[in-house]
Amino acid sequence: MPEEPTTRTMYDRGLDRNPANYVPLSPVSFLLRSARLWGAQTAIIHGARRITYAEMLARCCRLASALAARGVGHGDTVAVIAPNVPALLEAHYAVPGLGAVLCPINTRLDAESIAFILRHSESKVLIADRELLPAVGAALVRLDTRPALIEIADPLALESHTQGAIEYEDFLSQGRENFELRLPADEWAAISLGYTSGTTADPKGVVVHHRGALLNAAAMALEFGLTPESVYLWTLPMFHCNGWTFTWSVTLAGGTHVCLRRVDPALIFPALADHGVTHLCGAPVVLNMLIHAPEGVRRRLLKRVDIMTGGAAPPSIVIERMEELGFKVHHLYGLTETYGPATVNAWQPHRDALPLAEKAAFMARQGVPHPLMADMAVLDPTTMESVPADGATLGELMLRSNTVMKGYLKNPKATAAAFAGGWFHTGDLAVLHADGYAEIKDRAKDIIISGGENISSLEVEEVLFRHPAVLEAAVVAHPDEKWGEVPHAFVTLKEGAGNKGGDAMSAEEIIAFCRERLAHFKCPRHVTFGPLPKTSTGKIQKFTLRQAARQGD
Repeated sequence: MPEEPTTRTMYDRGLDRNPANYVPLSPVSFLLRSARLWGAQTAIIHGARRITYAEMLARCCRLASALAARGVGHGDTVAVIAPNVPALLEAHYAVPGLGAVLCPINTRLDAESIAFILRHSESKVLIADRELLPAVGAALVRLDTRPALIEIADPLALESHTQGAIEYEDFLSQGRENFELRLPADEWAAISLGYTSGTTADPKGVVVHHRGALLNAAAMALEFGLTPESVYLWTLPMFHCNGWTFTWSVTLAGGTHVCLRRVDPALIFPALADHGVTHLCGAPVVLNMLIHAPEGVRRRLLKRVDIMTGGAAPPSIVIERMEELGFKVHHLYGLTETYGPATVNAWQPHRDALPLAEKAAFMARQGVPHPLMADMAVLDPTTMESVPADGATLGELMLRSNTVMKGYLKNPKATAAAFAGGWFHTGDLAVLHADGYAEIKDRAKDIIISGGENISSLEVEEVLFRHPAVLEAAVVAHPDEKWGEVPHAFVTLKEGAGNKGGDAMSAEEIIAFCRERLAHFKCPRHVTFGPLPKTSTGKIQKFTLRQAARQGD
């Protein structure tokens, strides 16, 4: 680590920070600029509703003012649980512009998990969509100290409930639109609090700061090529890593946010056509939904649509099929602890001439640091030495940047472990190729060790996705008396899929397909058919599948 200088040089004496030459970095500044430059341009589309940038700034000022009148101030937590609606987007500016900390909550959590987050974050206010109030109400009764409740009444909601609290638009009317959104005195101040999935223990609260949020958002605007002509469709949950920081990136570019309450191809394809969408993001499951949408739902793309995907490595066959539909796929990798995106598969122009299958295989790599991610390495987690860049030697992917979290809220032990050795430990096992591109082979907990040999579950999944009858697949370790562990494949078949004789697909046929394409020890020994459990962001819940495999299901 570089050392801080101990003496001042002539370049320091009399050349101090002052308001003219130093302004703390914060993405709140993006809205202030866009409202000034593009005030009359549409900032938000939600159903038939249109909100300009000037109106968006006024609404955010009103929200901040009304929250301040409720006693919300510096360092207080404001939680929001809502689908992708304007209120959640506005909270990304109003709350930090007040000096408070935004805590977006996963909309699919149960009451106990919601209660844990509200309690752990010490949330002072909760803004909740009325469609979600049954779970929210059950969470609130579990709390000794309840946050003040504000309810979002969205006409596009499928159902509506109420706890009798003030409605969001009425709450805004209590605020002043000339209220000043302020930048933080210290750019290291927390801007947002996001919670990990907590699949094996209580969720960890990931604290991120204004500086990192601005840098990551700026990197995404640059990497994705956002401009004032960009139209971004919100298929990715805004609650997930602040929408991979695109809640701020799109505003920085002066683009248009198109809100979408539900991820449904029947809603996505019309939105693409009706609004001239240019960009969207989503986990590989979203790509799969678009690929397999019924013919009656699909619409022909009149122009290329750029889509960023991450959360799990998309099988190369998925990338191939998306390109065939007219989407340009960009692959990124990241975690909640890195504000979302951390590495990108930066495209190399000389690969344009490659066959589509080879291009897709390269594109499936996690890649290199994004433009403002300081450093990435694949290290032996025991020695902290770099592994050879041979595309074969496994190590742990580690990151170092201003765009890495401050740490875990009220959890110094987990924070210290995450930053051991001066790197952020991702927990993902990867190889480093000679060209400097990293490729994740598995989560450390997902690697299958069979007879002393490492088997990448992702490698087996890549083959399974190429079976013409397979819609989705996930592979985990299955305990084995002889080998210790063997692969267990969980497979969802396409509707109406069967074998050539028209019968239902059998486990033996799936295994035989793999044996033709993989070393036999890597092939599944067990196959289970059925829908795969997923998180709200589309990640397959492998911990649930591991439990099923241990139970012999």
